[in-house]
Parts: sequence; structure tokens; C-alpha cells
Amino acid sequence: MTKSVLILSTSREKLPVGNGDKKLGALWLEELAAPYFVLTEAGFDVTVASVKGGKIPVDPNSLSEGFKTPDCEKFLGNEKTKKLIEESIALKDLDKTFDAVFLPGGHGACYDLNTDPNVIALLEKQWAAGGVIGAVCHGPAGLIKPQQHSGDPIVKGKKVTGFSNSEEAAVGMTDEVPFLLEDALKEQGGIFSAGPDWGPYAVADGNLITGQNPASSSEVAKLIVKALST
Repeated sequence: MTKSVLILSTSREKLPVGNGDKKLGALWLEELAAPYFVLTEAGFDVTVASVKGGKIPVDPNSLSEGFKTPDCEKFLGNEKTKKLIEESIALKDLDKTFDAVFLPGGHGACYDLNTDPNVIALLEKQWAAGGVIGAVCHGPAGLIKPQQHSGDPIVKGKKVTGFSNSEEAAVGMTDEVPFLLEDALKEQGGIFSAGPDWGPYAVADGNLITGQNPASSSEVAKLIVKALST
């Protein structure tokens, strides 16, 4: 039977910062596009959804010179794949289970993937069923609140990674995000590690697979493929 994977994106476009000013949140496109191609090329059935459904906001910085990757070009250059983010399924409208759930990042993930009760419920159900959960960059923000049956966070005692404190400082967002992801994962009992800033780095601990930054997107997807193929 064909394995199924849900890619669940943020729907949050703006972040509240400063005195009512707004900064970009949104999805970092590479973190959805690269895994999508790795997973579909492995023969998996991939569904793209977002917290609210409809058009997924994409951080324009992820489409700027120096950041727009060949996978982003390929994704936006094909009407079928482009439609997946222009008309995404709302999480509340999903009526099936998945072998794996994957959370791409973008700063918007720090808000809705971290707080939406439907996201939390989905991940708790996925974990309880023994399904695979993957996340990259700011996507692991969605892993902070879900709990195991014991009441412990699902990341407690698990090797994890995500956007590091030093990377957050490098992009000038340390004082503008609601929490530093590295610190938050550690506070929930996660065994956090990171590679060099901006380099590919991914960690698998059982059914929990995480990646550090956009460059880690394909690596996380490959580990998901491995987990679902064994």
C-alpha cells in the first residue's frame, strides 16, 4: 500500500512586533518544495494542507536572489504543484490519517503551528499511533506543546534540532519572535543539537525527525523516506 504524507504549513503571514508594526512570517518555500519532491519521487502520496486552508502565504525573501532554489523554481513553474499552495486544504477538513506528518517552517510557524488546537491534536494523535513526525527550521515550533499519553512533551528525551539561536540572531529576529526555538525545545526536555549555521543538519530519533534550517529540508525528507521504508 502506498505510504501517505501530510505536509502541514503555517497560515500566518505577519508577525506582531514593535509598536504595532508587522514583519513577515509566512512559509519559507524551500522547506515545502524540496521535501515535496523528495517524497513524491519516492512514490509517496503527498497531501499539502495549511492551518486555515486556502492560499499559503510565502515569505518573499524565500523567493529572492540567493535564496530561491531550483526546487522553488520547479514548484512554482508547474501549475499542478503551484495550485497546492494557492488552494491548500484546511487542516480541519482533513478526513484521513497519514503515515507521516511533516511541518515546514517560516517564522509564521512560531505562531499558528505552536498554538492551533487542531495542530496540537493532530500531532498528539499521530504520535500515539506510532506515526512518523518530521519538521524543519521553525517547523519544530509545532512540537513544543503536543504531549504523550504520560503528559510529557513528545520531544522530552528525544534528539531534536531546529533553527538555532545563532541563526535567529543572524537574521535579526531574536527580539521579534515569541520564543527562541532552540531554547523552547530544550525547556520541553528535548536533547537539542545543531550543526554549523546554514549548513544541512538533520536528526532522527525513532519516529521523530527534525532539521535545522532551509538547507536541511531535503535531508529531513530523506530520513522520512527511510523511516517509512523500513
